[in-house]
Order: sequence, then structure tokens, then C-alpha cells
Amino acid sequence: MLSEKDILESAILVVRFQRGDQPSFEAIVHLWEQRLFYYIRRLARSEADAWELLQETWLKLFRSLGSLRDPRTLPAFLYTTARNTALSRLRRNELEQETYIEGVHDDATSIDDITAFDNAELVHHALDQIPLAQREALTLYFLEDLSLEEMSNLLDVPLGTVKSRLYYAKIAIRKILSGEHYER
Repeated sequence: MLSEKDILESAILVVRFQRGDQPSFEAIVHLWEQRLFYYIRRLARSEADAWELLQETWLKLFRSLGSLRDPRTLPAFLYTTARNTALSRLRRNELEQETYIEGVHDDATSIDDITAFDNAELVHHALDQIPLAQREALTLYFLEDLSLEEMSNLLDVPLGTVKSRLYYAKIAIRKILSGEHYER
């Protein structure tokens, strides 16, 4: 959850960076890396892909941070940059992604067969099986603690679309966790 302290600290670091203080960028990375990685990991196919996307996101941020007009909007700017980076990669690898999704349905072990997972791992496993838009909505809402309005702005979709994605994502997760058959 974003605290007012985190937002203010981020804003101060952005202003310092914009004034030429290069070490403040490292402080921004330190402050946001864990949260941003967690978000990107929900969008990426693998942990290795998530690390690559995170590095691309930091590079894009470094290049564009000087043009950020309102330093308090850094969190939204970060998540938007990360999202666009991930979606861009998915578009470039669309054919590969389709092959991967088909393979998951053919080769995946059912959740009933996985007894070693704890609850968090079961949820993450279920998240990996739902469509990207729904996975992203659940991640932003429950794990990143963003409001519906913040999500609407970040995703650049109407509020009703955000609500719909959350609704259908919850249904899909329930089906997967209860062992019911889930169709994408």
C-alpha cells in the first residue's frame, strides 16, 4: 500500500534527480523496485522475463523522468511505464505467447494435484491462468492497493471496465482454486 510518506519521498527524489542529482535515481529504484517487480511479475510469463521488463522499465524511466511535470505522480508514471513495457513485449511475441498458452492448457498439472503449494502459491498459480487484463486488475486492486479510479487512470479504461475485469477475475480465480474447469 502506498503511504503518503512514500509518495512524498518519491516526489522529493524526482525533484532532486531533475536538478541533476544522479544518486537520487538509485534511491528511487531502491524505494520502488520490490513493488514494481511484484507487479511486473504478474504480467510476465516468467521471473526472468519480469527481471528483463523491470530493467527496461528503469531505463525508460531514467530517460523520461526529467519530463515528469508533477513529481507526486511518480507511482502512476512507474506503473504505466511498466505496463506499457510489458504489453509492448507481449505484442512483439504474440505468436510465441499463443503457443505458450496452448502448452499451459495441455501440460499443466491440475491444482488438485499440487499439495505442496501454500495458499499464496495457489493464488499465484491461479493468477497465471487467467487473462492478462483480469490478472492485472486483481494485482493492482488487491496486491498494489490501488483504488478503482486510480486503476481506471492507470489502465486508461473506463471505470466500468475496471469493475468488470475485477468481477470476472474473481469468478475465474474462485473456479480455479475450487478445482472447477476454467475456460479462458
